[in-house]
Amino acid sequence: MKIKEFGVEIWMNDYENTCRYNLAETCVESLTVEQLLEMSGKRDTILDELLPMKLTYGAIEGSDRLRDNIISLYQKQKRDNILITHGAIGANALVHETLISPGDRVIAVLPTYQQHYSIPESYGADVHIVKLKEEKQFLPDLDELRQLATEGTRLIAINNPNNPTGALMDEAFLEQVVDIARSCGAYLLCDEVYRGTDEEGNGFTASVADLYEKGIGTSSMSKTFSLAGLRLGWLAGPLEVIKAVCIHRDYNTISVGMLDDHFASIALECRDAILKRNRHICNTNRDMLDAWVAKEPLISYIRPKSGTTALLKYDLDMSSRDFCVGLLEAKGVMFTPGSVLDMEGYVRIGYANNPQVLETGLAKVSEYLAELQG
Repeated sequence: MKIKEFGVEIWMNDYENTCRYNLAETCVESLTVEQLLEMSGKRDTILDELLPMKLTYGAIEGSDRLRDNIISLYQKQKRDNILITHGAIGANALVHETLISPGDRVIAVLPTYQQHYSIPESYGADVHIVKLKEEKQFLPDLDELRQLATEGTRLIAINNPNNPTGALMDEAFLEQVVDIARSCGAYLLCDEVYRGTDEEGNGFTASVADLYEKGIGTSSMSKTFSLAGLRLGWLAGPLEVIKAVCIHRDYNTISVGMLDDHFASIALECRDAILKRNRHICNTNRDMLDAWVAKEPLISYIRPKSGTTALLKYDLDMSSRDFCVGLLEAKGVMFTPGSVLDMEGYVRIGYANNPQVLETGLAKVSEYLAELQG
């Protein structure tokens, strides 16, 4: 099997450990172990929970405790509809591996996480792209999707809230996507790792797993819950999909780590405190970014309604990679070039990290833009 290089991951690996101001980070600012234990009220008791644990394999499909905590994030899911994976990246890969065969018709949006078009391409699928456009607020064109969703389409892959644009399909919009998927009998995979960061309401838009009998939602502890170091994700979906995925999962996972499972449960049991903190960071930093864009004549964007990232369009005659490398070398600020997202002419910013880092980093970007103009 041949597959394209994963553009974003290569870029992050090359630069994120050496930059001074990381504005490419896509997680809400990560929690320390101490912060998690303070929020959960377990700082003084955690060793009593951990010391008796025998470090064997954990529950194969994820502990009952963890899966029961996860179903509280959904409206209609039960324990058996949840399968624990190594991050959402593992959940996404397993869904594609399980459902896609050579020649299958797959529809994906772009931009999105590269897994959702490069993996099916590598399996020999017939992949069709719905390009997300500024004039549509980076939402899928439903007429275009409807035309592509011919009878027998195997899978439609979307991402909501969207990475990198921050666009949000609300429940009414998702219902229309569901109708299109149902009309052609397709599975609907939605990468929902940023679910819970919506600017309005309680932060959680609907999951496709709750809206559609063939809907599959994937998520993780990384973005919304600030615990990427646990490397723990899951998929929520129909029982027949869970059972089929388990066959493939047995070959590459066995179980996630017992400590990861345990700490994820702790986090979800104090999720109100985590989500309050994280929505405050997202909303405050989103406003900071909005004010900065408004005063930068060379930068424009569609304000994100959710998530932790946005696409910035720059009015300069240079490639996105040259822009980002020049910014790194001159100011130590890291963006992600649009070229690794198949969106040349843009850069992606991750704005939900430390507010002081964002403020200082944006000021450095302004200096760089001024120098380029000069």
